[in-house]
Amino acid sequence: MDAAEFVRIIGTNQTNQKILEALPLTGLKDAWLVSGCLFQTVWNYKTGRRPDFGIKDYDLFYFDGNDLTWDGEDAAIHQAMKVLGTIDADIEIRDQARVHLWYEQKFGVAYEPARQATDGIDRFLAAACMLGIRRSKEGAIEVYAPKGFADLEQFAIRPNSHIDFDAAT
Repeated sequence: MDAAEFVRIIGTNQTNQKILEALPLTGLKDAWLVSGCLFQTVWNYKTGRRPDFGIKDYDLFYFDGNDLTWDGEDAAIHQAMKVLGTIDADIEIRDQARVHLWYEQKFGVAYEPARQATDGIDRFLAAACMLGIRRSKEGAIEVYAPKGFADLEQFAIRPNSHIDFDAAT
């Protein structure tokens, strides 16, 4: 699988398509549709299921280092949902600039501050999940897959080699 085939398959899920079309209009900085809705769409395609089968929610990562407050993130989410709110899906939006402020308390492991939204993708626990896609205002599709597509294509769940799993125990 290459990036073009990945984009084509992701487009079979109409919710992914609608979110990608609306994403540049949300006002979110450095915004990406990420992980579960992407790998699950590919696996559904490859196993003959409906494109949206088993997808609980659609995650968006963005990065805005200008306001690290909860109120700032909440305002950005509300602004984005003015555009995304007509899409019939549970859409979860998180500012990757803020994750280091709450991650250790929630998960018991320190989290280095991110510098961009894709840093959050780089920290997913499994390589097959390390996926992001976005559409520019000009309409171009950008794919972020730092570990490629081999594990995704092979239905393999392998640990992200950059995560220290022993630090959590």
